[in-house]
Amino acid sequence: MSATRYRRFLKLCEEWPRDETKKGRDLGTFLRHKVASAFREGENTQISDPEKCDQMYESLARINGNAYRQRFPRVRDTSFTGVTAEECKVLLSGSMQQTDEEKKGLWKTLMDRFSSKTPEDVPEKAPEK
Repeated sequence: MSATRYRRFLKLCEEWPRDETKKGRDLGTFLRHKVASAFREGENTQISDPEKCDQMYESLARINGNAYRQRFPRVRDTSFTGVTAEECKVLLSGSMQQTDEEKKGLWKTLMDRFSSKTPEDVPEKAPEK
């Protein structure tokens, strides 16, 4: 029976999308590593709690199949900030390169982006000595 579970998890890993923009923090990659460590012996792995294993698989399969997105559709494709899903994806991808003269933290970047002030309203900093 563990061979069947192993094959189901492998199929799920194949279907789970990878986000190449999130190197080292991609859920698909994390899932693949967890399955590989849980089934070290492949189909011959003895599972201590088969019910928990099946429950975990079913939960991941529902997430991968967008069951909750279909069950609870969103009215708009924006968040409370008004940012679209595509803009959030760009922010989280890490592809936004900061210039050397303007290195700031994530919080400052987000505050500047969502602030209602225009750049003309903000006083310039005095040059540092």
